[in-house]
Amino acid sequence: MNQEKPAAALSYPFEIPARGQTCEVAPGVHWIRMPLPFRLDHINLWALDDGVGWAVVDTGTSSDDNTRVWRELFALSTDARSITRVFVTHMHPDHVGMAGWLTRKFRIRLWMTRLEYLNCRALVAENGREAASDVLSFYLESGWSAAAVETYHKAFGVFGKYIHALPDSYRRIQDGEELRIGPHNWRVVVGSGHSPEHACLYCPELRVLISGDQVLPRISSNISVHPSEPDADPMRDWLDSLQKLKREVPDDVLVLPSHNEPFRGLHARLDQLGADQERTFGRLKRVLQQPRRLVELSEALFGRAIGEENIPLLHMATGETRACLNHLMNRGEVQRALADDGVHRYFLR
Repeated sequence: MNQEKPAAALSYPFEIPARGQTCEVAPGVHWIRMPLPFRLDHINLWALDDGVGWAVVDTGTSSDDNTRVWRELFALSTDARSITRVFVTHMHPDHVGMAGWLTRKFRIRLWMTRLEYLNCRALVAENGREAASDVLSFYLESGWSAAAVETYHKAFGVFGKYIHALPDSYRRIQDGEELRIGPHNWRVVVGSGHSPEHACLYCPELRVLISGDQVLPRISSNISVHPSEPDADPMRDWLDSLQKLKREVPDDVLVLPSHNEPFRGLHARLDQLGADQERTFGRLKRVLQQPRRLVELSEALFGRAIGEENIPLLHMATGETRACLNHLMNRGEVQRALADDGVHRYFLR
């Protein structure tokens, strides 16, 4: 996720709630801020009045600190009602991490799209496994050094580190489905690109959109190609999803994103994200006047060198750059060739 200049048309009507506290942002919709042990140090969670209790949207990573925050919330709450169900927008650890803990603690169901649930189960199953040769080749062909690939190899299979064991069953939610949560209907609006089947929740009556990571106000969503599907075009999926949200959700909603603050100005932000991505493509094409390795193009994309001492950042930068390049290749604007050193070179068509 890259830091960007926010769109001038956006407004931010609420102050960030303190740790262990909530802030009501719409009738029966409460904002919870949860810490993250990463450079992006927070995630927003949402508690929805579900009549007999509270439905929770997203959960934070599985960690001792987040367990303490959840316990603080339970202890400080003046509402004796319990949690009724857990909705998860998508499979990334900061969203699904505590879902298993919450569903077991309250004996409730996990509600999630099928592709997100199954992909999460598959990635967690990699814990403790060695990386396959296809995975290592993906990074060598991108221009990583043998030492960087070996460091990555040793750290492979840690996706589940921040995820409490998922429940063995779940309730599937689908695009366009109407969900009754308390006194209101919420419509599922599925997007992809950032993840396979990301669920946003839109309530027409409240004029509220829970956007997850699909639309963020101050940073851009990470759109990456992964070794498991090296020829994928998630950038196309994401750009299509921006247009879908603009068609299906009106501009006057209050947007509740997973990171940064709730904001108004959805359509302006969607337009800005699409325009910024086209400018990114333009920067890449200017550099591609000469054949380049992917790691060199990552530097152009992010505006700075991505050192091999930071493997997690190099991993993310490689995935994002590959997503841009795959998309430009599918548009017929860029091509690549495997050089004698076993590394791909990209150049303008």
